[in-house]
Amino acid sequence: MNANLYALFQAHFPSDMTACCIETHDGLYYSWNDIDRASAKMANLLAGLGLPEDARIAAQVEKSPEALILYLATLRAGYVYLPLNTAYRAAEVAYFIENAEPSVVICSPQNFGWVSQIAFSSHAKHVFTLGDDRTGSLLTRAALQSNSFETIERNPDDLAAILYTSGTTGRSKGAMLTHDNLASNALVLHEYWRWQPGDVLLHALPLFHVHGLFVASHGALLNGSKMIFLPRFGTAEVLRSLPRATVFMGVPTYYVRLLAAPAFDRALCANMRLFISGSAPLLTDTFNSFAERTGHTILERYGMSETTMLVSNPYDGDRIGGTVGLPLPGVSIRVVNGDSMACAMDEIGDIQVKGSNVFKGYWRMPEKTAEEFTPDGYFKTGDVGRFDARGYLSIVGRSKDLIISGGYNVYPKEIESFVDEMDEVVESAVIGLPHPEFGEAVIAVVVTKTDTALDEHDVIAYLKSRIANFKVPKRVFFVHDLPRNTMGKVQKNVLRDQFKGHP
Repeated sequence: MNANLYALFQAHFPSDMTACCIETHDGLYYSWNDIDRASAKMANLLAGLGLPEDARIAAQVEKSPEALILYLATLRAGYVYLPLNTAYRAAEVAYFIENAEPSVVICSPQNFGWVSQIAFSSHAKHVFTLGDDRTGSLLTRAALQSNSFETIERNPDDLAAILYTSGTTGRSKGAMLTHDNLASNALVLHEYWRWQPGDVLLHALPLFHVHGLFVASHGALLNGSKMIFLPRFGTAEVLRSLPRATVFMGVPTYYVRLLAAPAFDRALCANMRLFISGSAPLLTDTFNSFAERTGHTILERYGMSETTMLVSNPYDGDRIGGTVGLPLPGVSIRVVNGDSMACAMDEIGDIQVKGSNVFKGYWRMPEKTAEEFTPDGYFKTGDVGRFDARGYLSIVGRSKDLIISGGYNVYPKEIESFVDEMDEVVESAVIGLPHPEFGEAVIAVVVTKTDTALDEHDVIAYLKSRIANFKVPKRVFFVHDLPRNTMGKVQKNVLRDQFKGHP
Protein backbone atom coordinates (compact mmCIF):
# COMPACT_ATOMS: atom_id res chain seq x y z
CA MET A 1 0.00 0.00 0.00
CA ASN A 2 1.33 3.44 -0.92
CA ALA A 3 1.87 5.47 2.28
CA ASN A 4 2.23 8.74 0.33
CA LEU A 5 0.00 11.29 2.05
CA TYR A 6 -1.40 12.43 -1.28
CA ALA A 7 -2.63 8.88 -1.96
CA LEU A 8 -4.60 9.08 1.29
CA PHE A 9 -6.20 12.36 0.28
CA GLN A 10 -6.94 11.11 -3.22
CA ALA A 11 -8.72 8.06 -1.82
CA HIS A 12 -11.12 10.43 -0.01
CA PHE A 13 -11.83 12.82 -2.88
CA PRO A 14 -15.59 12.98 -3.56
CA SER A 15 -17.12 10.79 -6.25
CA ASP A 16 -18.25 13.95 -8.05
CA MET A 17 -14.89 15.37 -9.06
CA THR A 18 -16.60 18.36 -10.68
CA ALA A 19 -17.69 19.57 -7.24
CA CYS A 20 -15.98 22.65 -5.81
CA CYS A 21 -12.85 22.03 -3.76
CA ILE A 22 -11.69 25.64 -3.33
CA GLU A 23 -13.67 28.85 -3.70
CA THR A 24 -11.54 31.98 -3.60
CA HIS A 25 -12.36 35.35 -2.10
CA ASP A 26 -12.61 36.81 -5.61
CA GLY A 27 -15.11 34.27 -6.87
CA LEU A 28 -12.99 31.60 -8.59
CA TYR A 29 -13.88 27.92 -8.26
CA TYR A 30 -11.41 25.04 -8.34
CA SER A 31 -13.01 21.63 -8.72
CA TRP A 32 -11.50 18.44 -7.34
CA ASN A 33 -10.57 17.62 -10.93
CA ASP A 34 -8.75 20.95 -11.14
CA ILE A 35 -6.77 20.19 -8.00
CA ASP A 36 -5.86 16.69 -9.16
CA ARG A 37 -4.83 17.76 -12.66
CA ALA A 38 -2.97 20.90 -11.60
CA SER A 39 -1.01 19.00 -8.93
CA ALA A 40 -0.20 16.36 -11.57
CA LYS A 41 1.21 19.06 -13.89
CA MET A 42 3.39 20.48 -11.11
CA ALA A 43 4.46 16.99 -10.02
CA ASN A 44 5.48 16.20 -13.59
CA LEU A 45 7.49 19.41 -13.72
CA LEU A 46 9.32 18.58 -10.49
CA ALA A 47 9.87 14.96 -11.47
CA GLY A 48 11.39 16.05 -14.77
CA LEU A 49 14.09 18.17 -13.13
CA GLY A 50 16.31 15.20 -12.30
CA LEU A 51 16.26 15.89 -8.55
CA PRO A 52 17.64 13.60 -5.83
CA GLU A 53 15.07 11.24 -4.31
CA ASP A 54 15.02 13.17 -1.00
CA ALA A 55 15.05 16.64 -2.60
CA ARG A 56 13.66 19.49 -0.56
CA ILE A 57 11.28 21.92 -2.25
CA ALA A 58 11.32 25.28 -0.43
CA ALA A 59 8.43 27.70 -0.88
CA GLN A 60 8.10 31.26 0.36
CA VAL A 61 4.94 32.33 -1.42
CA GLU A 62 1.76 34.16 -0.59
CA LYS A 63 -1.34 32.12 0.16
CA SER A 64 -3.29 30.99 -2.89
CA PRO A 65 -4.91 27.80 -4.23
CA GLU A 66 -1.79 27.33 -6.36
CA ALA A 67 0.37 27.43 -3.23
CA LEU A 68 -1.65 24.56 -1.76
CA ILE A 69 -1.45 22.72 -5.10
CA LEU A 70 2.34 23.11 -5.00
CA TYR A 71 2.40 21.39 -1.61
CA LEU A 72 0.25 18.54 -2.95
CA ALA A 73 2.43 18.23 -6.04
CA THR A 74 5.53 17.96 -3.88
CA LEU A 75 3.92 15.10 -1.97
CA ARG A 76 2.81 13.38 -5.19
CA ALA A 77 6.33 13.59 -6.63
CA GLY A 78 7.76 12.08 -3.45
CA TYR A 79 9.81 15.11 -2.41
CA VAL A 80 10.01 16.99 0.89
CA TYR A 81 8.06 20.23 1.30
CA LEU A 82 9.66 23.16 3.14
CA PRO A 83 7.24 26.06 3.74
CA LEU A 84 8.74 29.39 4.79
CA ASN A 85 6.97 32.23 6.54
CA THR A 86 6.31 35.08 4.10
CA ALA A 87 7.46 37.57 6.73
CA TYR A 88 11.03 36.22 6.68
CA ARG A 89 13.62 38.55 5.22
CA ALA A 90 16.92 37.87 3.49
CA ALA A 91 19.07 36.94 6.49
CA GLU A 92 16.42 34.54 7.79
CA VAL A 93 15.74 32.96 4.41
CA ALA A 94 19.48 32.56 3.86
CA TYR A 95 19.76 30.50 7.04
CA PHE A 96 16.90 28.17 6.09
CA ILE A 97 18.14 27.63 2.54
CA GLU A 98 21.73 27.10 3.63
CA ASN A 99 20.61 24.65 6.31
CA ALA A 100 18.05 22.66 4.32
CA GLU A 101 19.85 22.84 0.97
CA PRO A 102 16.69 22.62 -1.15
CA SER A 103 17.05 21.60 -4.78
CA VAL A 104 14.16 23.86 -5.78
CA VAL A 105 13.13 27.22 -4.34
CA ILE A 106 9.83 28.92 -5.18
CA CYS A 107 9.29 32.55 -4.20
CA SER A 108 6.98 35.46 -4.91
CA PRO A 109 7.81 37.24 -8.19
CA GLN A 110 8.72 40.49 -6.43
CA ASN A 111 11.32 38.66 -4.32
CA PHE A 112 13.01 36.78 -7.15
CA GLY A 113 16.12 38.98 -7.23
CA TRP A 114 17.32 38.49 -3.68
CA VAL A 115 15.88 35.01 -3.16
CA SER A 116 17.53 33.63 -6.29
CA GLN A 117 20.90 35.03 -5.21
CA ILE A 118 20.61 33.23 -1.88
CA ALA A 119 19.30 30.03 -3.47
CA PHE A 120 21.98 29.71 -6.14
CA SER A 121 24.76 30.55 -3.68
CA SER A 122 23.50 27.62 -1.59
CA HIS A 123 23.61 25.30 -4.64
CA ALA A 124 19.88 25.19 -5.37
CA LYS A 125 19.43 24.02 -8.96
CA HIS A 126 16.16 25.74 -9.77
CA VAL A 127 14.29 28.89 -8.68
CA PHE A 128 10.70 29.50 -9.77
CA THR A 129 8.21 32.23 -8.99
CA LEU A 130 4.59 31.90 -7.94
CA GLY A 131 2.32 34.88 -7.43
CA ASP A 132 -0.95 35.00 -5.55
CA ASP A 133 -2.63 36.17 -8.77
CA ARG A 134 -2.03 32.94 -10.76
CA THR A 135 1.20 34.25 -12.31
CA GLY A 136 4.81 33.13 -12.19
CA SER A 137 7.31 30.89 -13.92
CA LEU A 138 6.18 27.82 -11.98
CA LEU A 139 2.73 27.94 -13.55
CA THR A 140 4.12 28.82 -16.98
CA ARG A 141 6.39 25.77 -16.94
CA ALA A 142 3.80 23.47 -15.36
CA ALA A 143 1.20 24.37 -18.00
CA LEU A 144 3.28 22.46 -20.58
CA GLN A 145 3.18 19.24 -18.56
CA SER A 146 0.78 16.29 -18.64
CA ASN A 147 -2.22 16.48 -16.31
CA SER A 148 -1.80 12.82 -15.36
CA PHE A 149 0.73 11.61 -12.77
CA GLU A 150 1.08 8.36 -10.87
CA THR A 151 1.75 9.27 -7.24
CA ILE A 152 5.21 8.12 -6.18
CA GLU A 153 5.34 5.23 -3.72
CA ARG A 154 6.44 6.28 -0.28
CA ASN A 155 6.95 4.38 2.99
CA PRO A 156 5.31 5.61 6.21
CA ASP A 157 8.67 6.73 7.64
CA ASP A 158 9.72 8.73 4.57
CA LEU A 159 9.90 12.49 5.00
CA ALA A 160 6.98 14.57 3.75
CA ALA A 161 7.85 17.99 5.15
CA ILE A 162 10.35 19.97 7.18
CA LEU A 163 8.99 22.77 9.35
CA TYR A 164 11.40 25.15 11.00
CA THR A 165 10.62 26.12 14.57
CA SER A 166 10.16 29.79 15.38
CA GLY A 167 13.66 30.13 16.80
CA THR A 168 12.79 32.44 19.72
CA THR A 169 15.90 31.10 21.48
CA GLY A 170 18.88 30.35 19.26
CA ARG A 171 18.71 29.21 15.67
CA SER A 172 15.58 27.58 14.25
CA LYS A 173 15.55 23.80 14.01
CA GLY A 174 14.00 21.87 11.13
CA ALA A 175 11.38 19.42 12.41
CA MET A 176 11.24 16.42 10.06
CA LEU A 177 7.68 15.16 9.59
CA THR A 178 6.96 11.88 7.85
CA HIS A 179 4.02 10.81 5.71
CA ASP A 180 2.82 8.69 8.64
CA ASN A 181 3.17 11.55 11.14
CA LEU A 182 0.85 13.70 9.07
CA ALA A 183 -1.54 10.95 7.93
CA SER A 184 -2.07 9.50 11.40
CA ASN A 185 -2.83 12.90 12.89
CA ALA A 186 -5.20 13.86 10.08
CA LEU A 187 -7.14 10.62 10.49
CA VAL A 188 -7.41 11.03 14.26
CA LEU A 189 -8.64 14.64 13.98
CA HIS A 190 -11.11 13.69 11.25
CA GLU A 191 -12.80 11.32 13.69
CA TYR A 192 -12.29 13.34 16.88
CA TRP A 193 -13.75 16.55 15.49
CA ARG A 194 -16.57 14.69 13.73
CA TRP A 195 -16.00 15.96 10.20
CA GLN A 196 -19.29 15.44 8.36
CA PRO A 197 -20.55 15.21 4.78
CA GLY A 198 -21.37 18.70 3.59
CA ASP A 199 -18.90 20.44 5.88
CA VAL A 200 -17.42 23.64 4.43
CA LEU A 201 -14.17 25.01 5.86
CA LEU A 202 -13.65 28.77 6.01
CA HIS A 203 -9.86 28.89 5.61
CA ALA A 204 -8.34 32.18 6.79
CA LEU A 205 -5.01 30.85 8.13
CA PRO A 206 -1.60 31.09 6.43
CA LEU A 207 -0.19 28.07 4.59
CA PHE A 208 3.33 28.07 6.02
CA HIS A 209 2.33 26.80 9.46
CA VAL A 210 1.05 23.57 11.01
CA HIS A 211 -2.35 25.11 11.75
CA GLY A 212 -3.25 26.28 8.25
CA LEU A 213 -1.31 23.81 6.10
CA PHE A 214 -1.79 20.59 8.03
CA VAL A 215 -4.65 20.87 10.53
CA ALA A 216 -7.07 22.93 8.44
CA SER A 217 -6.21 21.89 4.86
CA HIS A 218 -5.68 18.23 5.68
CA GLY A 219 -9.03 18.09 7.47
CA ALA A 220 -10.90 19.43 4.46
CA LEU A 221 -8.97 17.30 1.94
CA LEU A 222 -9.50 14.13 3.95
CA ASN A 223 -13.20 14.87 4.26
CA GLY A 224 -13.69 15.85 0.61
CA SER A 225 -14.91 19.22 1.87
CA LYS A 226 -15.07 22.52 0.08
CA MET A 227 -12.77 25.28 1.34
CA ILE A 228 -13.61 28.97 1.17
CA PHE A 229 -10.08 30.31 0.76
CA LEU A 230 -9.26 33.76 2.11
CA PRO A 231 -5.78 35.13 1.39
CA ARG A 232 -5.56 36.25 5.02
CA PHE A 233 -7.81 36.96 7.97
CA GLY A 234 -9.94 40.05 7.52
CA THR A 235 -12.91 40.65 9.80
CA ALA A 236 -15.22 41.92 7.05
CA GLU A 237 -14.40 39.03 4.70
CA VAL A 238 -14.87 36.43 7.44
CA LEU A 239 -18.22 37.93 8.42
CA ARG A 240 -19.31 37.83 4.79
CA SER A 241 -18.30 34.20 4.35
CA LEU A 242 -19.37 32.66 7.68
CA PRO A 243 -23.01 31.99 6.73
CA ARG A 244 -21.81 29.62 3.96
CA ALA A 245 -19.34 27.71 6.17
CA THR A 246 -19.65 25.09 8.90
CA VAL A 247 -16.07 24.91 10.26
CA PHE A 248 -13.67 27.72 11.14
CA MET A 249 -10.17 27.48 12.57
CA GLY A 250 -8.26 30.43 13.92
CA VAL A 251 -5.80 31.84 16.39
CA PRO A 252 -7.12 33.72 19.46
CA THR A 253 -6.52 37.09 17.79
CA TYR A 254 -9.11 36.18 15.13
CA TYR A 255 -11.77 35.58 17.76
CA VAL A 256 -10.96 38.81 19.58
CA ARG A 257 -11.37 40.73 16.33
CA LEU A 258 -14.64 39.00 15.49
CA LEU A 259 -16.04 39.84 18.92
CA ALA A 260 -15.12 43.49 18.31
CA ALA A 261 -17.47 43.54 15.29
CA PRO A 262 -21.07 44.49 16.19
CA ALA A 263 -22.39 42.43 13.25
CA PHE A 264 -20.94 39.23 14.68
CA ASP A 265 -23.87 37.48 16.36
CA ARG A 266 -25.82 34.24 16.65
CA ALA A 267 -27.66 34.74 13.40
CA LEU A 268 -24.42 35.05 11.47
CA CYS A 269 -23.17 31.78 13.01
CA ALA A 270 -26.41 29.83 12.57
CA ASN A 271 -24.93 27.51 9.93
CA MET A 272 -21.68 26.93 11.82
CA ARG A 273 -20.89 23.57 13.40
CA LEU A 274 -17.45 24.09 14.90
CA PHE A 275 -15.06 26.88 15.87
CA ILE A 276 -11.51 25.74 16.71
CA SER A 277 -8.74 27.79 18.30
CA GLY A 278 -5.04 27.06 18.62
CA SER A 279 -1.43 28.21 18.08
CA ALA A 280 -1.58 30.50 21.12
CA PRO A 281 -3.43 30.56 24.47
CA LEU A 282 -7.07 31.62 24.35
CA LEU A 283 -8.01 33.99 27.16
CA THR A 284 -10.85 32.74 29.35
CA ASP A 285 -12.63 36.07 28.86
CA THR A 286 -12.58 35.56 25.07
CA PHE A 287 -13.78 31.97 25.49
CA ASN A 288 -16.74 33.06 27.66
CA SER A 289 -17.63 36.14 25.60
CA PHE A 290 -17.69 34.10 22.41
CA ALA A 291 -20.10 31.57 23.90
CA GLU A 292 -22.39 34.33 25.16
CA ARG A 293 -22.40 36.17 21.82
CA THR A 294 -22.77 33.22 19.44
CA GLY A 295 -24.07 30.26 21.40
CA HIS A 296 -21.00 28.31 20.21
CA THR A 297 -18.27 27.03 22.53
CA ILE A 298 -14.82 27.33 21.00
CA LEU A 299 -12.91 24.06 20.87
CA GLU A 300 -9.32 24.72 21.98
CA ARG A 301 -6.53 22.28 21.17
CA TYR A 302 -2.76 22.07 21.52
CA GLY A 303 -0.03 21.14 19.10
CA MET A 304 3.40 22.10 17.84
CA SER A 305 5.60 21.82 14.77
CA GLU A 306 7.31 18.68 16.05
CA THR A 307 4.15 16.78 16.89
CA THR A 308 1.21 18.30 15.00
CA MET A 309 -1.81 17.97 17.35
CA LEU A 310 -1.44 16.30 20.76
CA VAL A 311 -4.45 17.28 22.80
CA SER A 312 -7.93 18.62 22.14
CA ASN A 313 -11.07 19.54 23.97
CA PRO A 314 -13.73 17.04 22.94
CA TYR A 315 -16.30 17.54 20.22
CA ASP A 316 -18.83 15.58 22.27
CA GLY A 317 -18.35 16.55 25.90
CA ASP A 318 -17.33 19.54 27.95
CA ARG A 319 -15.03 22.11 26.42
CA ILE A 320 -13.38 23.78 29.35
CA GLY A 321 -11.96 27.27 29.03
CA GLY A 322 -8.36 27.64 30.13
CA THR A 323 -7.56 24.05 29.15
CA VAL A 324 -6.44 22.46 25.89
CA GLY A 325 -8.40 19.29 26.59
CA LEU A 326 -7.65 15.59 26.62
CA PRO A 327 -4.88 13.57 24.92
CA LEU A 328 -5.94 12.55 21.41
CA PRO A 329 -6.49 8.85 20.70
CA GLY A 330 -3.18 7.08 20.17
CA VAL A 331 -1.21 9.92 21.79
CA SER A 332 0.41 9.40 25.19
CA ILE A 333 0.97 12.54 27.29
CA ARG A 334 2.67 12.74 30.65
CA VAL A 335 3.60 15.58 32.98
CA VAL A 336 6.81 15.00 34.92
CA ASN A 337 8.89 16.85 37.49
CA GLY A 338 12.59 17.58 37.38
CA ASP A 339 13.37 14.04 38.51
CA SER A 340 11.28 12.62 35.64
CA MET A 341 8.68 11.37 38.11
CA ALA A 342 5.01 11.64 37.16
CA CYS A 343 3.38 14.72 38.65
CA ALA A 344 0.35 14.46 40.87
CA MET A 345 -3.00 15.93 39.81
CA ASP A 346 -2.77 19.73 39.52
CA GLU A 347 1.00 19.60 40.01
CA ILE A 348 2.93 21.63 37.44
CA GLY A 349 5.59 19.84 35.42
CA ASP A 350 7.17 19.31 32.00
CA ILE A 351 4.90 17.99 29.23
CA GLN A 352 6.19 14.98 27.28
CA VAL A 353 4.52 13.14 24.39
CA LYS A 354 4.78 9.88 22.52
CA GLY A 355 2.83 8.67 19.48
CA SER A 356 2.80 8.20 15.73
CA ASN A 357 2.26 11.97 15.37
CA VAL A 358 5.69 12.75 16.85
CA PHE A 359 8.32 13.90 14.36
CA LYS A 360 11.34 11.91 13.17
CA GLY A 361 13.88 14.36 14.56
CA TYR A 362 15.62 17.66 13.80
CA TRP A 363 17.15 18.07 10.36
CA ARG A 364 20.88 17.37 10.50
CA MET A 365 20.91 17.74 14.29
CA PRO A 366 21.26 14.19 15.68
CA GLU A 367 22.69 15.39 18.99
CA LYS A 368 19.85 17.87 19.52
CA THR A 369 17.32 15.18 18.54
CA ALA A 370 18.76 12.74 21.07
CA GLU A 371 18.74 15.44 23.73
CA GLU A 372 15.04 16.16 23.22
CA PHE A 373 13.85 12.57 23.63
CA THR A 374 13.75 10.54 26.84
CA PRO A 375 15.28 7.04 27.00
CA ASP A 376 11.79 5.53 26.70
CA GLY A 377 10.94 7.54 23.57
CA TYR A 378 8.96 10.53 24.86
CA PHE A 379 9.54 13.92 23.22
CA LYS A 380 10.18 16.80 25.60
CA THR A 381 7.83 19.48 24.33
CA GLY A 382 9.43 22.31 26.30
CA ASP A 383 5.99 23.26 27.55
CA VAL A 384 4.96 23.25 31.18
CA GLY A 385 1.48 22.26 32.33
CA ARG A 386 -0.75 20.23 34.62
CA PHE A 387 -3.58 17.72 34.46
CA ASP A 388 -6.77 18.33 36.46
CA ALA A 389 -8.98 15.75 38.12
CA ARG A 390 -10.87 15.15 34.85
CA GLY A 391 -7.72 14.54 32.85
CA TYR A 392 -7.82 17.90 31.04
CA LEU A 393 -4.45 19.47 30.35
CA SER A 394 -3.70 23.14 30.97
CA ILE A 395 -0.59 24.81 29.57
CA VAL A 396 1.20 26.97 32.11
CA GLY A 397 3.92 28.19 29.77
CA ARG A 398 7.20 27.34 28.11
CA SER A 399 9.95 25.84 30.26
CA LYS A 400 12.30 28.47 28.80
CA ASP A 401 9.93 31.13 30.18
CA LEU A 402 10.14 29.67 33.70
CA ILE A 403 11.33 32.34 36.13
CA ILE A 404 13.53 31.32 39.06
CA SER A 405 13.35 34.14 41.57
CA GLY A 406 15.15 33.79 44.89
CA GLY A 407 15.31 30.03 44.35
CA TYR A 408 11.54 29.71 43.78
CA ASN A 409 9.97 28.57 40.51
CA VAL A 410 7.51 31.10 39.11
CA TYR A 411 5.29 30.14 36.17
CA PRO A 412 4.31 33.21 34.12
CA LYS A 413 0.93 31.86 33.02
CA GLU A 414 -0.24 31.62 36.62
CA ILE A 415 0.59 35.27 37.30
CA GLU A 416 -0.93 36.35 33.98
CA SER A 417 -4.20 34.64 34.84
CA PHE A 418 -4.55 36.79 37.97
CA VAL A 419 -3.56 40.03 36.24
CA ASP A 420 -6.03 39.33 33.42
CA GLU A 421 -8.84 39.02 35.99
CA MET A 422 -8.61 42.75 36.72
CA ASP A 423 -11.47 44.66 35.12
CA GLU A 424 -9.15 47.30 33.66
CA VAL A 425 -6.81 44.79 31.98
CA VAL A 426 -7.07 43.51 28.40
CA GLU A 427 -4.12 41.10 28.61
CA SER A 428 -0.71 40.69 30.16
CA ALA A 429 2.64 38.98 29.74
CA VAL A 430 4.94 38.04 32.60
CA ILE A 431 8.69 37.73 32.02
CA GLY A 432 11.85 37.29 34.09
CA LEU A 433 14.71 39.79 33.99
CA PRO A 434 18.15 39.54 35.61
CA HIS A 435 18.22 40.82 39.21
CA PRO A 436 21.32 41.21 41.42
CA GLU A 437 19.59 39.87 44.54
CA PHE A 438 17.00 37.37 43.30
CA GLY A 439 18.73 36.06 40.19
CA GLU A 440 15.61 36.90 38.22
CA ALA A 441 12.88 39.38 38.95
CA VAL A 442 9.26 38.85 37.99
CA ILE A 443 8.11 41.62 35.60
CA ALA A 444 4.57 42.15 34.30
CA VAL A 445 3.83 43.88 31.00
CA VAL A 446 0.19 44.94 30.85
CA VAL A 447 -2.26 46.17 28.20
CA THR A 448 -5.17 48.09 29.74
CA LYS A 449 -8.51 49.20 28.45
CA THR A 450 -8.79 52.81 27.31
CA ASP A 451 -9.63 55.54 29.81
CA THR A 452 -8.38 53.65 32.85
CA ALA A 453 -6.27 55.08 35.68
CA LEU A 454 -4.76 51.70 36.61
CA ASP A 455 -1.14 52.06 37.68
CA GLU A 456 1.75 49.88 38.81
CA HIS A 457 0.86 50.10 42.50
CA ASP A 458 -2.73 49.01 41.81
CA VAL A 459 -1.59 45.85 40.04
CA ILE A 460 0.97 44.95 42.70
CA ALA A 461 -1.52 45.54 45.53
CA TYR A 462 -4.12 43.41 43.77
CA LEU A 463 -1.67 40.52 43.33
CA LYS A 464 -0.30 40.71 46.87
CA SER A 465 -3.75 39.87 48.17
CA ARG A 466 -3.99 36.78 45.95
CA ILE A 467 -0.61 35.11 45.44
CA ALA A 468 2.57 34.39 47.36
CA ASN A 469 4.85 37.38 47.68
CA PHE A 470 7.72 35.78 45.74
CA LYS A 471 5.42 35.59 42.69
CA VAL A 472 4.38 39.24 42.81
CA PRO A 473 6.04 41.31 40.05
CA LYS A 474 8.81 43.65 41.14
CA ARG A 475 7.79 46.02 38.36
CA VAL A 476 4.73 46.52 36.13
CA PHE A 477 5.03 48.19 32.73
CA PHE A 478 2.14 49.33 30.55
CA VAL A 479 2.11 49.05 26.74
CA HIS A 480 -0.45 49.63 23.99
CA ASP A 481 -0.19 46.05 22.75
CA LEU A 482 1.99 42.96 23.13
CA PRO A 483 4.39 41.91 20.35
CA ARG A 484 3.18 38.80 18.53
CA ASN A 485 4.39 36.56 15.76
CA THR A 486 2.27 35.78 12.69
CA MET A 487 0.39 33.03 14.54
CA GLY A 488 -0.57 35.28 17.44
CA LYS A 489 1.92 34.03 20.02
CA VAL A 490 3.29 36.68 22.36
CA GLN A 491 7.01 37.15 21.71
CA LYS A 492 8.41 37.26 25.21
CA ASN A 493 11.95 37.37 23.88
CA VAL A 494 11.08 40.77 22.35
CA LEU A 495 9.72 41.96 25.71
CA ARG A 496 12.84 40.77 27.51
CA ASP A 497 14.94 42.79 25.08
CA GLN A 498 12.67 45.80 25.37
CA PHE A 499 12.79 45.97 29.14
CA LYS A 500 16.30 44.73 29.82
CA GLY A 501 18.06 46.89 32.36
CA HIS A 502 14.95 46.97 34.56
CA PRO A 503 14.08 46.86 37.35
